[in-house]
Amino acid sequence: MSKVSVIGAGAWGTALAIQAARAGNDVTLVARSAVAATAISNSRTNLRLPGVPIPVSIHVGETLPPRSDLLVWVVPTQQLRSSLIRYRPSQTPIVVCAKGVEIGSHLLPLEVVTEASPAGPLGILSGPNFAHEVAAGLPAASVVASSDPGLRDLVRACLGTNSFRLYGNDDPMGAQLGGAAKNVIAIAAGAVIGAGLGENARAALVTRGLSELCRLAAALGGRAETVMGLSGLGDLLLTCTGTSSRNFSLGYALGQGKSLAGILAERTGVTEGVSTASALVERAGNVELPICRAVSELLMGMKTLNQSIVQLLSRPQRDE
Repeated sequence: MSKVSVIGAGAWGTALAIQAARAGNDVTLVARSAVAATAISNSRTNLRLPGVPIPVSIHVGETLPPRSDLLVWVVPTQQLRSSLIRYRPSQTPIVVCAKGVEIGSHLLPLEVVTEASPAGPLGILSGPNFAHEVAAGLPAASVVASSDPGLRDLVRACLGTNSFRLYGNDDPMGAQLGGAAKNVIAIAAGAVIGAGLGENARAALVTRGLSELCRLAAALGGRAETVMGLSGLGDLLLTCTGTSSRNFSLGYALGQGKSLAGILAERTGVTEGVSTASALVERAGNVELPICRAVSELLMGMKTLNQSIVQLLSRPQRDE
């Protein structure tokens, strides 16, 4: 039995804590708020994951236990740095479960960890996973990407079960880029449907979005084939079609004419694509990312939705 600590008690963190317990580990769920830790511990439920009981075997607190065999870091990308500085994870192996690009630094999650709090072996967990389905034990698959094969084996041993299949990958850069960019493209897909442009348009956009993912990975040191797997194509399909996707639903609301500020004011969970869009475009430099750039300009108020649509439809026609 391994000691697994999950940092971050949102929906995904709670689901992964449940999954780690299901896999037979001694699990601690670390909430960043004492109030949240007490509420979850007393009720054995989490408002971020309604209707899902939290096993009594999972300890809930606000501090890291003295020793862990694996740290599962489930904090949004924009709060990742501050949480690392707060908890100082030392040399314990870490698998990060954030998707995005840090504003300002333009760093990916594993780069943030390396800069903010140099730790032991690092990996990224990424794939097409909705928290409520994983928590319920429904079949799912994901990727553990790390240059350290020992960490890949450790994460599979601590989190993998027959219902939650984990595949190893030695391209963490490609996996991180796929996880970041798909959220931005999902906003565009949601806007297409919300604006009533039809399923043909969504299918075309998602397909061209996949091309953007491949170009991005190849240009920034990852592998194009990585984003053709679970951490790219798989995640893209789920996020661009699943009604539970925060990024798709935000885009859908934008497509219906609602304001970004109004949409965000009604939400409690983090919609990673909003903060990622501009940071990803800036990190990409001269890489051709027309969809991601259009989303960034839309979210920043530089263009209206109609202007963004006209811009994309007016691009020169060429061979695929």
